[in-house]
Amino acid sequence: MLFNIKTFKTAFSAALAVVAFTSTPAFANSAASADIAAPLRAAEAAKAGISADRGDEEFRRLFASWQQLDNGILPSANSASTARRTGVSIPSLVPVSASRLSSGYGMRNHPVLGGRRGHKGIDLAAPTGTPIRATADGVVEMADWFGGYGLYVQLDHGAAMETRYGHMSRIAVAQGQQVRKGDVIGYVGSTGRSTGPHLHYEVRVSGEAVNPLPYMQGKGADLYAANDHAHDDVGGPED
Repeated sequence: MLFNIKTFKTAFSAALAVVAFTSTPAFANSAASADIAAPLRAAEAAKAGISADRGDEEFRRLFASWQQLDNGILPSANSASTARRTGVSIPSLVPVSASRLSSGYGMRNHPVLGGRRGHKGIDLAAPTGTPIRATADGVVEMADWFGGYGLYVQLDHGAAMETRYGHMSRIAVAQGQQVRKGDVIGYVGSTGRSTGPHLHYEVRVSGEAVNPLPYMQGKGADLYAANDHAHDDVGGPED
């Protein structure tokens, strides 16, 4: 059977994050640790050619356990001190409040260049000037104009995991700055290759784009539901 590299990379990133979390005693003794093999099973499923839908189900269960950690089992799970101990911080926040999903992850008709092309992130439409927040603790790797992304911020979260934020109207951080989950890093705009005000948001593992929605602590399903028709506020930083 064919090896589904995208599903495997998503599973691998989840497994890597769980291994990092389990290095803390508080997590090791928590109820959430009972299912730490979930992402590994998803990875094996990917290698066996099982559909991504079953992998997504595993990820939803895993991210639900991470949400429990954020809600009290391990209050410091996404703190800077935990990031230093574990080496990774999971991007689990929706970066723009009260936004709507104007373009999903994966193949689509490119809104500017035309033709079917892969979309390496998601587009979240919101009014110009809406705050954009870091989805996890991290360090600013880049804060500048970046081709089709326009005004752009890239955050390093450890363990080869990064998030990307494009089309900003204004950047609020500088390269090398440490940020906490929820910190404002910029503001929604329409710079670069864009058709209207929105945030282009990506999660990458070892440089490879993965679907950001499963990471969003239960909000991904709501965003999927909002994506029931095409919207104007989209972009295409990818070539």
